[in-house]
Amino acid sequence: MTAEKVVRKELLALLDGGNAHMSLEDVLADFPLEHINSKGPHTPYSFWHFVEHMRIAQWDILEFVRNPNHVSPSYPEGYRPGPEVKTDKKGWRKSVDSFLADLEALKDMVRDEKTDLFGPIPHARGYTIFREIVLAADHNAYHAGELAIMRQVMDLWPAGNKYLTGTPNE
Repeated sequence: MTAEKVVRKELLALLDGGNAHMSLEDVLADFPLEHINSKGPHTPYSFWHFVEHMRIAQWDILEFVRNPNHVSPSYPEGYRPGPEVKTDKKGWRKSVDSFLADLEALKDMVRDEKTDLFGPIPHARGYTIFREIVLAADHNAYHAGELAIMRQVMDLWPAGNKYLTGTPNE
């Protein structure tokens, strides 16, 4: 296997999760939808706020790479809904589905052997697609971990969850 194929394989593994961290799909498996607007202790943000933040940030990275005219949201307010904003099951599903669709678009970019992972992005010469993929994967892993811990702290994992041991649900 060539070095380039190894790099692409490892980038896909980073985006998928499952090695050193859980994927968002794993974190949200069997999530009790009555808690999408619940907030963990000492945080102004709900489960949905975290998912929506992940969606917006990942979308921004994706658009930064593929659209030379993309304008990022203002920071920090443009990267998550306000703490008072709530959603319903339809809004939750839209956030999750949009996140997963954009994740797949990033993976397609990595899979495409015509994608130059290490050359400068034409409209952003100081950046590479490799850097942006690693940034997206890192950001996703960070917040997926936060969501997993929030579920644990709030006792929202189903009984017998394969990712946790020693929790009150066992």
